[in-house]
Parts: sequence; C-alpha cells; structure tokens
Amino acid sequence: MISPMLSLLLIPFLAAMFVAVNMGASGTAPSFSAAYGSRVLRPEVIPGLFGCFVFLGAIVAGKKVALTLSGGILPSEMMGITLTTIVLVSVGITLLLANLLRVPQSTSQATVFALVGPAICFRSLQTRLLFFEMIPTWLILPAASFLVTLVIGRFLYRPFRRKHLELLERVGRHPSLRWLVLGSSCYVAFAIGSNNVANAAGPLAGMVMNELGIPRDGNGFVLIMILATLIIAPCFAIGSSLMGGRVMRTTGREIVEFGPLGASLVAIVTATLLLLASVTRGIPTSLVQMNTGAIIALGISKVGLRDLFARTSVKKLFSVWAAAPLMALGISYALTVLAVRLDMLP
Repeated sequence: MISPMLSLLLIPFLAAMFVAVNMGASGTAPSFSAAYGSRVLRPEVIPGLFGCFVFLGAIVAGKKVALTLSGGILPSEMMGITLTTIVLVSVGITLLLANLLRVPQSTSQATVFALVGPAICFRSLQTRLLFFEMIPTWLILPAASFLVTLVIGRFLYRPFRRKHLELLERVGRHPSLRWLVLGSSCYVAFAIGSNNVANAAGPLAGMVMNELGIPRDGNGFVLIMILATLIIAPCFAIGSSLMGGRVMRTTGREIVEFGPLGASLVAIVTATLLLLASVTRGIPTSLVQMNTGAIIALGISKVGLRDLFARTSVKKLFSVWAAAPLMALGISYALTVLAVRLDMLP
C-alpha cells in the first residue's frame, strides 16, 4: 500500500511528466527542424533520437541549471509539494497552448516566470539572478545567434551559393553531409538536455530534498536529480512523438526552406550558445529563440528581410513568445493565491 507521503509526491511528479511531454513537443523544433526542413530525416525516427540525446545531455551537463531552478528564483526552502505542483502545472498549461498553436515556445522562460508568480505573492523574489543574469542572457544569446548566422550567411554562404550553385547541390546530396546534419541535430538535442530537462527536474529535486530533509551541500542533490531525470527525460520523446511534428513544420518549412549546409549551420551555432549558458553559468535560457533567430538570419540571406517578415508564421512566433511567459506567471500567481486562501500551504 502506498504511504500518504508517496501519494502526495506522486502529484508533482505527474505534473512534471506533463510538462516534459509538452517540452518534448516544443523542443523537437529547435533540435530537428533543420534536418526536417532539409528533408534529411524521416519524421518517424526523430522522437527516438531526440529522447536519447536529451537524456544524455541532462545527465552529463544538466546539474548547474537544475541548481538554479531549484532555488535561484524562489528560495529553495519554499519548494514544497503544493508550490512545486503549482509551478509545474502553470508551465504545462502554457506550453500546451503554445504547442496547440504550433509555435515552439521557450520552456525556460515559462518555467522561470512560473516561479516568479509565487515569489511575488510571498514577496520573496530573488531579483539579482533574474534581472542581472537571466534576462540579459535571454536578450543577448538570440541576438548573438542571429548576428553570427547572418554574418556567415551574408559573407560566406550566399556568395558561395551564387557562384557554385551546381556544386552546392551536388554536395548537398552527398551522404557525408547528411550525416553532418544528423550529428548537428543530435548535438542540439544534447544541448536541450543540458538546459531544459532541469525545467521540470530542478523544482522536483528541490521539493524532494525539502520534504525528506536532505541537505543541499552534499551528494544527495545529484542523486535525486539523476532519479528525476530518469523519469522526466523519456517524456520528452513521448511529447516529440505526439506533437513535435506540428511544431517542427512552423520553423522547419514555414519560415524558410534551406538545405543541409544551412541546417548544420543553424544547429551548430544555437547548440553551442546553449551549452555555454548551461555549463558556465547554469542559466536556463531559450534554445527555441536562438534557433529561430538563426533560421530568420539565414532566411534573410536567402529571401530578404521584407519578404521574410511578411510571413504569418514569423509574426505568430513573436506574439506567442511575448504572451506565454506572462501567462505562466499569471496562472502560477493566481493558483498560489488560491492555495493560500484554502490554507493548502504550510
């Protein structure tokens, strides 16, 4: 028979799995939309590859981001069962709506803003990390992805494409280049694991340590984080299989179509920036926005600024990106207020 404590712990774990399913759907776009858009991979093989490399990235390089999300916004001692469930449910609802709209959304920004809701309610928001590290990182990295890709596209890719179009088409069909695109897509999935799995596993690990009275300065956090990852990471593959194809089409083919060389460029630039954010500072950040920035930069190099931004899918991306984090904040704040009034918090 399941003890009352385990029954209560099951609720936030189920909420985290729901979040991970939706993160898997959203995260498939930045990792495999380039390969999908250039028709290197068949859609049915993508979820399995995506899930494997997400899991590997979380285990190898996900600790710092998990530590940030387990106590960097909302004090770690406040992460009980009720608040953790509120945060995860708020993130899950927000990502589900974005996925239904076929827009890849920043899971990191939704998670951070969902943590901000209870922090504002209890007047315990830790502002230094949010305002002086996270938000600047969210602005700088997509801009860097856009500029690096634009420079490469303008001064290397486009001139070469004009002069050697026939050679480029032959190279684009070469098996070795298709392996390069596949490898770069798996590299992006690894980077997602290093950063985004912590959006669900980080709050869970903090909650379990609080409920079981385990100190944060030992090896307990690492062990609990690994156990949480073993539960959460496979759900990314499930979400990718259920809803990933719809979201991939938005960034993979509806913004601009490109070949294997462009696909590899987008993947390598964005994954490298995300890994740097994960392993150096432990900042949860948006691969979705870096990836789309790189795709837009490559699209400008191919079709021009005016034609690209006239497309409906680009306008929808920016609209949902602005609204979704605020929605996560609003839902988490409202649920926290409700929990206080119902005396559900210790």
